[in-house]
Amino acid sequence: MNSRYLTPLTILSLAWLSACTPTRVSNQVPIDSPAQWQHAPNAQTAETADLKTWWQGFNDPLLNELIDKALATNHDLKIATARVREANAMVTVAEAALYPSLDFSLSGGREKRIDRIVGVPGGQGIKLITPTADAVSGGLAARWEIDLFGGRHLEAEAAAAQAEGRKEGLHATLVGLLAQVATNYLELRGVQQRIGVLQKNIDLQRERLRTLQVFLKAGLANEADIARQQTLLQGTEATLPGLANAEQNLIHRLGVLLGEPPESLGSRLAAVGPLPKQAPAMPNLLPADLLAQRPDLRLAQTEVSAAAASLGSARADLYPKLVLSASGGVGALAVGGFPSLADSVYALGSGLSAPIFNAGRIRAHITAADARLDQVAANYEKTFLLALEDVENAFVAHRSARDSFGQLTEAEASAEKAYRLVNALYRRGAGDYLAVLDAQRSKLAVSDERAKAETAVSVAMVSLYRAFGGGWTISSSESATDKASIR
Repeated sequence: MNSRYLTPLTILSLAWLSACTPTRVSNQVPIDSPAQWQHAPNAQTAETADLKTWWQGFNDPLLNELIDKALATNHDLKIATARVREANAMVTVAEAALYPSLDFSLSGGREKRIDRIVGVPGGQGIKLITPTADAVSGGLAARWEIDLFGGRHLEAEAAAAQAEGRKEGLHATLVGLLAQVATNYLELRGVQQRIGVLQKNIDLQRERLRTLQVFLKAGLANEADIARQQTLLQGTEATLPGLANAEQNLIHRLGVLLGEPPESLGSRLAAVGPLPKQAPAMPNLLPADLLAQRPDLRLAQTEVSAAAASLGSARADLYPKLVLSASGGVGALAVGGFPSLADSVYALGSGLSAPIFNAGRIRAHITAADARLDQVAANYEKTFLLALEDVENAFVAHRSARDSFGQLTEAEASAEKAYRLVNALYRRGAGDYLAVLDAQRSKLAVSDERAKAETAVSVAMVSLYRAFGGGWTISSSESATDKASIR
């Protein structure tokens, strides 16, 4: 065969071999997924709030505004976004190694050296001189490492997997941010509601103390009754600073989450508002859906893919490497006293290298990469178990808070009924005013517990959506790909 056709065919054959990537390692980790949740509500319907905008189910305009602000200005999101850009740039760096490199060079200079003495004939014989040399050269140089066994391809795949991991890290930051903003806002409203109940209780106990003091003057009470009531009042008042401190801390935390100074939201959120009366629908996803929806699981999968690619790349170091090179250009040389020389220059070359002895370095690198793959595979399985635990715990917390809220709502209604009956007897002259105050105090104590339980129900719903990875959505094709590793 003509040699001019041999070289292109050889290069094409080598490129085809490189595409086979014989050192590739599988990145599939089989996951055993339960068929259903153990603690999900029995009456769960097919309806569920939009995972991407689940917080809108609370129907609270201020909460929606705070989350929109956080999405635009939160610093953790900015950091995660910058990390994604950095990782994407590194993918380009890794992929660049798959292609030939072409460099331009231009150099020139003048030199005069003692070791370059030239004898020049003269009238009195040979004259020794050190000529000045002017040299200029320039041209192009190309180099291409043929990826015979896929090592460079696998390095690029590892970089791409790491970039995907950064993207999933961004999703995880987003999910956590949404849950933090909603949780802190709901807890703030719950604390403010409890402060209102506590203030009413304090006013009521002060009224009871004044009544007892009147009764003491009339001989209807004693000093012990006064002391007990003062103790009760002071203990109740001591609770107020703690709740006020919690209120300010929650406002400050929301400010930081929104990328603002802690005190920036004080004037807006200090105004007491009610807890949202509406809540999002119960999430209705299967355990297997977590693999596609939860960012931490998707991140763990990218770590497996990157480790598998790195292992394949390490194995490729056992095999030969072929490098093709070519360069060409022009050069000129002028030496004082002699005619100048100018001509074109070129060079074509190829090199083949293979490891023979390296004191076990390559094998150790392969062993380390294999151990890394085992680590991330085990971490992927563990992360899935932790995700199942997270969801089940959220289901249990929501059911417990909902049951407590229902019972305390009934208890509050009973306390309200008892207060109305005692008050009616007092107004007819058949009851004691202190009994009226005691019935009202009991009602307020139950109201405080009911407010805590109501807050817990809302916060538990937020935890459910966080456990399901709510706050972003994926395409159906991505979901199908992620489920491929489930058995």
